[in-house]
Amino acid sequence: MGTKTVRLEEDVYERIKSRKRDDETFSEAIARLTDDYTLLDFAGGYSEADADRHRELLDEAEEAAAEERREVLERVESSGG
Repeated sequence: MGTKTVRLEEDVYERIKSRKRDDETFSEAIARLTDDYTLLDFAGGYSEADADRHRELLDEAEEAAAEERREVLERVESSGG
């Protein structure tokens, strides 16, 4: 693979350098930093059915967590804690 020389302003260079891992080159750091996905990358393919299902799963998880808290409180109260 070939290489290219690029000019960076000092502040940009320092930002990359501060995020570069000790075991990677600048090229690897830039590739890692620019290849990350964001939630916006997935927004276009997100249907209303997907949103409904995710809301349902979140509601179920919240209810399960609330039930677990109630059970823990009951055990603590019954043990005199």
